[in-house]
Amino acid sequence: MMDDEYVEVSFEEEVGYDVIAKVVSQTGRCAAGYQVGDEIAFCGQSIDGKICTIALYALLPRVFALKYGAEFPWAKDKDVSHHACPDPKNPVVFEIRRYREGRPK
Repeated sequence: MMDDEYVEVSFEEEVGYDVIAKVVSQTGRCAAGYQVGDEIAFCGQSIDGKICTIALYALLPRVFALKYGAEFPWAKDKDVSHHACPDPKNPVVFEIRRYREGRPK
């Protein structure tokens, strides 16, 4: 690729959609202490909320996909995906939701 094929983006710009991962199910004892209703917000260039690095690594591919406009063909709601933490004995299930008009206040 040539240099002129890249788009320059400033970190001051808001890029992509706001995405919120919300705990919708938790079984067993989560080592990070997640409970139903806990949220992680991916808005602009920031992440807000309690972060478990293991869950974060599992969530990021879908978060970035939704943040930058991807749609999953199997999803009934193109703005929502569900993803589980990889701990099979204490699963935490997150609903990952894209907000096309900005994060609700």
